[in-house]
Amino acid sequence: MGPTGAQRSPIVVILLSIVTLGIYGVYWQYALFKEMKDHSGQGIGGVLGLVLGIVTGGLTTVFLLPHEVGGLYQRRGGEAPVSWLTGWWVLLPIVGGLVWLFKVQGRLNEYWASTPGA
Repeated sequence: MGPTGAQRSPIVVILLSIVTLGIYGVYWQYALFKEMKDHSGQGIGGVLGLVLGIVTGGLTTVFLLPHEVGGLYQRRGGEAPVSWLTGWWVLLPIVGGLVWLFKVQGRLNEYWASTPGA
């Protein structure tokens, strides 16, 4: 396994995304995909994740990010706390996107915190 990724506060992700008019949100997606691939050697990686997010208006990333986070847990022998199904939360106006963000970033933070050498 490679290096662990950064733990991020979902509230900070929201605030920085608002202040930067969405630019931080795009960077955040890139960083998560990159860190997960650097750590596990599997997944789509930062550049492809960024391109897919931009081309599809984020539609693919709402399903891919939780899928890849869940995959980290499964490769370690655990049960996936989030999956592609988590992406359906975004259909609920306003609240759904927040639930999605807290679930995805929260589970990733927990994974990084429980990784040896973190």
